[in-house]
Amino acid sequence: MKIKILGTGCPNCQKLEKNTMQALSDLKLEAKVEKVTDIEKIMSYGVMSLPAIVVDEKVLSYGTVLSAEEIKKLLTDKKEISDSSVGCCSCNGKC
Repeated sequence: MKIKILGTGCPNCQKLEKNTMQALSDLKLEAKVEKVTDIEKIMSYGVMSLPAIVVDEKVLSYGTVLSAEEIKKLLTDKKEISDSSVGCCSCNGKC
C-alpha cells in the first residue's frame, strides 16, 4: 500500500500525517507514506483544498484533517475492497 499526504507542510498537513501513521500502527499495516509538497504534483490529483490523503493513487479525502479513527475506517474499507474479487457488476464477484 502506498499512501501520499498532499500538502504544503502546514500544521494541518503535519497532523494528517501523524494521524495516518497512528492509524497504520493501530491496524498493524505496512505502507509506504510519502509527503507530497510540490504544487504541480498536488494539482495533478485534482484536489480542491488541502490537506489530502491518497491511497494507491486514489484520493480518499481532501480539505479536512481526518482523525486516526477515520483513517483506520478508510484503510479498512479499502483493504476489504481490494481483497474481494470484484465482478463486472455491483455484486462484488458473486454472480
